[in-house]
Amino acid sequence: MDVDDDEIVEEIPVYLSKNLEDSLFVFQYPTKSQIGNFDNAEVINCCVKPVNQEVKVDFALNVESKFYDSFKGEQFAISADGKTQQKNERPTYKRGLMDKQTFLSQRPLDDPSKYTVAIYADNEIHISPLSSILQLRPAFSHFDKEDRRKKAEQKALNEEDDEEELQHVTVKFARTGGKKVKEKPGYDNFVKKSSDEPWCETFWHPRLSSTAELQKQKLFATNQQTNLFFTQEPYKYMKKLISSSGQDQGIDAVLPNRIVSKARLKSMSLVEQLRILLRDGRMLSYPDVVNFMQENIDNTITADKVLRTLPQVGILIHGNWVAQSEILYPPESLSNSNGVTADLMIRARDYILFQFSRTPYIYRRQVISATQLPADEAFEVLKSVARLNSHKKWELLLPPDREFEQRNPELVQRQEMVWRATEQTYNEMDFEKSTQRVRKRSVRDSRAQQV
Repeated sequence: MDVDDDEIVEEIPVYLSKNLEDSLFVFQYPTKSQIGNFDNAEVINCCVKPVNQEVKVDFALNVESKFYDSFKGEQFAISADGKTQQKNERPTYKRGLMDKQTFLSQRPLDDPSKYTVAIYADNEIHISPLSSILQLRPAFSHFDKEDRRKKAEQKALNEEDDEEELQHVTVKFARTGGKKVKEKPGYDNFVKKSSDEPWCETFWHPRLSSTAELQKQKLFATNQQTNLFFTQEPYKYMKKLISSSGQDQGIDAVLPNRIVSKARLKSMSLVEQLRILLRDGRMLSYPDVVNFMQENIDNTITADKVLRTLPQVGILIHGNWVAQSEILYPPESLSNSNGVTADLMIRARDYILFQFSRTPYIYRRQVISATQLPADEAFEVLKSVARLNSHKKWELLLPPDREFEQRNPELVQRQEMVWRATEQTYNEMDFEKSTQRVRKRSVRDSRAQQV
């Protein structure tokens, strides 16, 4: 027996159940703790919107509890429904007391197909595909109802005092026989569709009821489903697991936009790999770039190939490499703090890099004065290539690499030509925005001279 092989401790069969394929929903309560759950809570009412897949559940509140404020509960009921109930209007709280708490659902995921529910019993695992995942959060509809009621009362008072004014109405006719414009998806469209669909009342069965137990049994695969599962050959089964459409269904599907997994990084071109490496590394020395590429991405890549590609995405400054400003601030992007455009952020960062090519230290107030950026944006740009030392001066993240500059004088000369071509522009920025302190002339002195 090979000692390197992992020992098989136990084999557990896995079965797929499709009994609840189109009707299995997972409810999550993000605002509830493990102690204050709803396992034994009483549900007064439950409604659904089948088309939009929305759920509304009313949980009963224990009004007899010593922790319940009856006076506040009555105030909430009066503010929501008013002192006098109008005709043909359903009251929010029938007892004149806030005796329930409403929870509305939200869908955190657009595609729950990669998630399943599993149940382990009799040394077997049965998995069931999900139809959707819903997060139920408290809804304060009584406050919204109070606002609508107050606005309606105020509008009625204004209509009694003011005469109705004539309004100019423009009538537009739609063309017949033309192509129907496709409705653009968006939040307004979603809200409109949700409000147009009426609520459908349903029955809520407690988790220990006989009906709930019968539904739980559907989580187990039947004999027919068991015989059809895992009958394919291993290589065909693996081929089905791996997506052939070119879309990454792995960890990149749940990672933020700026984070790239190592597997996806390996599938990119060398230019894209170096672009992401410099963007996330802020400032890297040439040996660090080569070591990272060889150890984590491609162990066959040569240092010369990396060096030939680096100038396409990077800027050489004192022997180290930083990403080009266009990579950090793509077109049409805005800064996080004050929404500064990408052009201004690129201009400010290039100015900072030029200043560091001429001097080892700069000040943030100097950057703000020359670039006219807000303080938060100036701090963000400085932080991309520099750090604040103990003397309250900004210096580059890495010390100069003189050895690299001596071995690659042509790269240093090429970068120096770029700095000289733009030197006049940056000097004009310093000259135009330089502040001159002028002593304000005393009014008393001027009057004395006049006399």
